[in-house]
Amino acid sequence: MASFRNTFSEEKAEGSLFTIEKGATGRSEREEKILLHHPGLCQAVAMLPPASRLVSLLLVTTMEGALPSPQTPPQGCYVAEEAGERTFRCSQAGLSAVPTGIPNDTRKLYLDANRLASVPAGAFQHLPVLEELDLSHNALVHLSGAAFQGLAGTLRHLDLSANQLASVPVEAFMGLQIQVNLSANPWRCDCALQEVLRRVRLVPGTGTGIVCGPGARPDLVGQEFLSLAGEEELCGTGRGGAQRSTDVALLVTMGGWLALVVAYLSHYVWQNREEPRRPLKRAPALPVRSEGSSTLSTIV
Repeated sequence: MASFRNTFSEEKAEGSLFTIEKGATGRSEREEKILLHHPGLCQAVAMLPPASRLVSLLLVTTMEGALPSPQTPPQGCYVAEEAGERTFRCSQAGLSAVPTGIPNDTRKLYLDANRLASVPAGAFQHLPVLEELDLSHNALVHLSGAAFQGLAGTLRHLDLSANQLASVPVEAFMGLQIQVNLSANPWRCDCALQEVLRRVRLVPGTGTGIVCGPGARPDLVGQEFLSLAGEEELCGTGRGGAQRSTDVALLVTMGGWLALVVAYLSHYVWQNREEPRRPLKRAPALPVRSEGSSTLSTIV
């Protein structure tokens, strides 16, 4: 039986991966691929007697489909350490969807300058320690109400600037304690945006970039939303809105009661004025029977 000679050398690169050099008799490309992806398994095989190594390699070959293989980042994306934090960068990578294969220990994720049109529900829920997310300079027109599900306890910074967002669901920001950039979007300037701004903190200096777009009311187009927020109560429950709504309801109620009272008094007065003009009605004559006579006489 042919024996295998395995020589291990430490590769001088991040991660200190082990590689296997071919022995005199050689190994198949499939075996080399398996052992390269699983260096721990490689070491275990090397410590076996020569006769057992062939059996082990045959078992490994048959189990290739059951062994997990590391996912490689999409083209244009790479993993880096920035300020001691795991960072995944996919800037200007031509992406049209949130990529897969993002390491779950990623703390900073940059997906800016791509072609993302929407963020589906739970797109980042497999990233339990994500603190910073950059989705700026895309073509976002829709955010799912559960787009940031699973990030409530970790996400601190979110950049949604320079997209095509006209409105966002309030639910997407429920439970998040974040600082967000919403500038350079064609906002509809509706109740949803007003509610979102009550729940988040804006990145300093970006508030003036929240401008009402073509989908807003004609009198709001081109105006800064923050300057309108104190005057326009788009939800009717903002600062002073609840009081004004209560006052209006009270006035309407009082007006209704006043109208009823006026109508009743008018009817009462009209009846009293008409009463003296009515002629007196004569009482009807009653027939009386005389005693001892069958003839009826009429008493007037």
